[in-house]
Amino acid sequence: MGTAFGLWLLQGLAFLPLAWVRALGTVLGYVLYFSVWPRRHITMTNLRLCFPHWSESKRRAVARESFVVFAQAWLDRSWLWHSSAASLQTRLQVVGRTDYLSDQVPTVFFVPHFVGLDAGSTALTLKYGTPIIAIVTPQSNKVVDRWIQKGRQRFGKVTLLQREDGIKPIVSALRQCEFLHLSPDMSFGLSESIFVPFYGQQAATVPSLSRLAKLGRARVVPLVTRLTETGYEVVVHPAWENYPTDDAAADTAMMNTRLELLINEMPSQYFWVHKRFKTRPPGAPSLY
Repeated sequence: MGTAFGLWLLQGLAFLPLAWVRALGTVLGYVLYFSVWPRRHITMTNLRLCFPHWSESKRRAVARESFVVFAQAWLDRSWLWHSSAASLQTRLQVVGRTDYLSDQVPTVFFVPHFVGLDAGSTALTLKYGTPIIAIVTPQSNKVVDRWIQKGRQRFGKVTLLQREDGIKPIVSALRQCEFLHLSPDMSFGLSESIFVPFYGQQAATVPSLSRLAKLGRARVVPLVTRLTETGYEVVVHPAWENYPTDDAAADTAMMNTRLELLINEMPSQYFWVHKRFKTRPPGAPSLY
């Protein structure tokens, strides 16, 4: 009952001006930063590991900003999933290689965990009718999970799969020129991962981007969404050349290197509250 009421209130924000929603997100972000100490600790640890050359004051400033934009992006789901399509057309901008969205070439979108991730897929399905297939992790709260799934499938054809569904439907969809949204930049445990560098640290990383692109005979296109004052800007980057190769480990290391470049452009909008380095090489101490 409490969750359903909270989502009802969140949906009500869809009718407010964007500036008001963002202001509420700023307040919520500061509340979370100062009150949710464990996540602040994880964020600061990640920033110290990835940006040792920064001053501590800069890391704290980026950490605070990351909590703010995280909260703003969460509240933005109110209008992303409940405002009119006409309203969204003005708030969501897609730039870059938009020609990819209408050609018939198997494509894997590399979608890192920036806070605007959901806005990016909404923009593509709304503006271009891009058929999307994505691998998702169900939420433990069933009410929230249904709300998120419905929101992500609001426009166009969006197929949501779980890891238990296997790779056959993914490869089949790729070969039918649907667009796979893949976000392999989190820690998914030891069994499916290999250790490759990420900001100088050995990070357990799933090599799924290389392997699925190879199986689907697909190009890899980074898709990065930036939260802006007027909504979101979705950037369709050029496809990576000579990727994938026959070396999944080298491809995965290259993925992390290129991810670092994307993060460096807007570090506060990356999902630092996740324990990216929680899976450690055998014998290595915990970093958290």
